Amino acid sequence: MEKLVLFCKTYRNDLYRVVNLIDSVKTHNCDKIPLYISVPACDFDLFASSVDTFYAHLLTDESITDQLVSEKVGGISPGYINQEIVKLIFWKTNVCENYFCLDSDCYFIRDFYYRDFMYNDDTPYSVLVEDKELCIDPDYQSYWVPRFDKLIAIKESLGYQDDRLLTCHNCTTFSCKVLKSFEERFLKSNKYTYKDILERSPYEFSWYNFWLQKEKEIEIVPIEPLFKMFHYKKQYLEAKKKGITERDISRAYIGIVLNSNWNSDLKNLKYIDPTIKPKSFSKRIIRKLANCIAEFD
Repeated sequence: MEKLVLFCKTYRNDLYRVVNLIDSVKTHNCDKIPLYISVPACDFDLFASSVDTFYAHLLTDESITDQLVSEKVGGISPGYINQEIVKLIFWKTNVCENYFCLDSDCYFIRDFYYRDFMYNDDTPYSVLVEDKELCIDPDYQSYWVPRFDKLIAIKESLGYQDDRLLTCHNCTTFSCKVLKSFEERFLKSNKYTYKDILERSPYEFSWYNFWLQKEKEIEIVPIEPLFKMFHYKKQYLEAKKKGITERDISRAYIGIVLNSNWNSDLKNLKYIDPTIKPKSFSKRIIRKLANCIAEFD
């Protein structure tokens, strides 16, 4: 069993982004940490023919869990809920003791090692922040307010009392030990399913983080985010206006997340330095992947 793996749950609409992610893993994965990618069974052949499986182990969502949903949960699409469920249940594959969750719109920008994710051989770092800069950001309030209410709902469900709201948006390391105790001592004891809890609050990382802080199944060694996330387009444009380059970002982070909710342009999968002329993502790769998608449609 591996001490640590990288894990990404994705689907066909994010194929280009996953290729970009894998390319960055090829370049920067100095300790050769295994990368696992899970996709719906109907997308498996497409990914198998499009990504470099030497660097990525492909799995189907259905091989990980039978708890996938087919209808909206709390008004949220089944695809979104299923990616949360798969992330929370991946520990049951028994391939690792810890796994760092990546999204398709992530990519690495500098060399990374086990020590970036693990405090010691047995303890992963925990990304725990209050995001106070987002709390006061007027451009983020439409998201902050409902998210805040839903996070409070998680704490109430778990019976966790703490005035701090320490959690993260994504890109953190899950401890399988913590997730196992969460299922056995919270879900099963209350006869909840993963669908039940995500219907109450669709924030899988916060279910994990608040349980972690409440039960302390492992030593908690907090760190700030490993990936620089641009939550909305104005943040991205402001960084470029300040002249911040990808190299500048790499001084503090090992990777970047260009949130696909606002960055839908497949030609701009990476942060474009303000000092260089933008370049399109490889037309050859786009044509190849487009042909693969057409073949499997």
